[in-house]
Amino acid sequence: MQRLYDFIRRHPTGVDSFWAVVLLGMTVAAAAGVPGDAGDRWGVVVIGALLSVVVALRRRMPERMLLLTAAIGVAQLVADVEVFPSDFAMLVIIYTVAAHDGPRWASRFALVGGACAATLAMVRWPLEEAGAAGRIFFTVVMTAPFVLAWVLGDSIRTRRAYFAQLEERATRLEKEREAQAKVAVAAERARIARELHDVVAHNVSVMVVQADGAAYVLDTAPDQARQALETISGTGRQALAEMRRLLGVLRTSDAPESGEYVPQPDVEQIEDLVEQVRRAGLTVDFKVEGTPRPLPSGVELTAYRIVQEALTNTRKHGGPEAGASVRLVYFDDGLGLLVEDDGRGASHELYEDGGADGRGHGLIGMRERVGMVGGTLDAGPRPGGGFRISALLPLKPAH
Repeated sequence: MQRLYDFIRRHPTGVDSFWAVVLLGMTVAAAAGVPGDAGDRWGVVVIGALLSVVVALRRRMPERMLLLTAAIGVAQLVADVEVFPSDFAMLVIIYTVAAHDGPRWASRFALVGGACAATLAMVRWPLEEAGAAGRIFFTVVMTAPFVLAWVLGDSIRTRRAYFAQLEERATRLEKEREAQAKVAVAAERARIARELHDVVAHNVSVMVVQADGAAYVLDTAPDQARQALETISGTGRQALAEMRRLLGVLRTSDAPESGEYVPQPDVEQIEDLVEQVRRAGLTVDFKVEGTPRPLPSGVELTAYRIVQEALTNTRKHGGPEAGASVRLVYFDDGLGLLVEDDGRGASHELYEDGGADGRGHGLIGMRERVGMVGGTLDAGPRPGGGFRISALLPLKPAH
C-alpha cells in the first residue's frame, strides 16, 4: 500500500491521465445514449474529450485549465449540450485551483464560476415539471458541490502553507541553534587558547630564564645552579597541573581519577606569582591599595592573567636590567590594575597590530579577557621609557 502511495506521489500527472481516460470512456458511453442525430453525440464527445484534457493537465497548468473549462462551459451552453458525466471535471478544476498556491485571481474566478454554473444550467435547461420553488431548491443543491469543492481546496492550500511555515521556522531555528553552538565552541576554544598561552608563555619564560642562569653559574656557584634547577622543576610541575586542568575541560565525559586538577588562579595568588617572578631574577614591587574583598571569579581570573602576561612581557622585552611594579587598587565598584616596567618596552606592532609571526597574542588575549568582564584596558609605552598596562575591571558583569 505504501509503494502505491509513493508511486502516486511521484507520478501525479500519470494518475490524472488515468482518471481522464476513465472520464473519457464514461463520456463515450453517455454519448451513445444521447437522443438526436450524430452531431449531438459528437458534440458530447468533443466537450468530454476537452474536459478529460483538463483533468489530465490540472496540476501542470491549473490556471490555463481553469480558463479552458470556462470556455468549454460557455460552448456547452451555446451548443445546447446538456449536463453529462464529464462535467464532473469542473468540480475537479475548481478544487485544484483553490488548493494550488497560485495567483489569487484564479481562486476567486473558480469560486464565482462554480457558484454561477448551476444557475446558468437551470436557466438554459429549466425543469419544466418543477415549479419556481423546486427550481430554486434544485439550483441551490447543485451549487453546493461547487462551493464545497472550492472550500476544500482552499482549506488544503491554507494547511499546506501553515505546514510550510512550520517547516521553515523549524529549519531557521535549527540553523540558529547550529550557529549558536558554533559561536559557543569558538568562544570556548578561544578561552582555552588564552589560558594555554598564559600558562605556557609565563612558565616556559621562567624556566628559560632559570635555565640560562643555571648554565651561567654552574661552575662558579653550584648552589645557585641547584636552586635554579629546583625552580625549573617546580615551575614545570605547576605548568603541568594547570594544563591538566585546562585539558580536563576538553574531556568533560571523563571524570578525573585523581585530585590533580587545581582551582583557577585568583587575586590572592598574584602575590605568589610575583614571588615566583622575583625568584626568576626580575625585580618587582608589589602593592595592594584599598580593602581586599571577594570578587567575581571572572574578574579574579582576568586580573591574575593580566599580571601574569604583563610580567612575562617584561622579561621577554624589557631587557636584562628591567624592573617592574604591580599595583592592585580596590575601588567600590571595581578593581584597578597597573603594571609598569622601566625596560626597553615593546615595538609598536606588538601592542597595536597584534604583531607578526604569532607575536603579540598576549596583549590581544588581555583585551579579550577584559572585554568579556566589561572592563577597559590601556597598554602602551611609558613617557619616560618602559611599558605600562592599566586595566579597570568592574564588579558587575557587562550587559
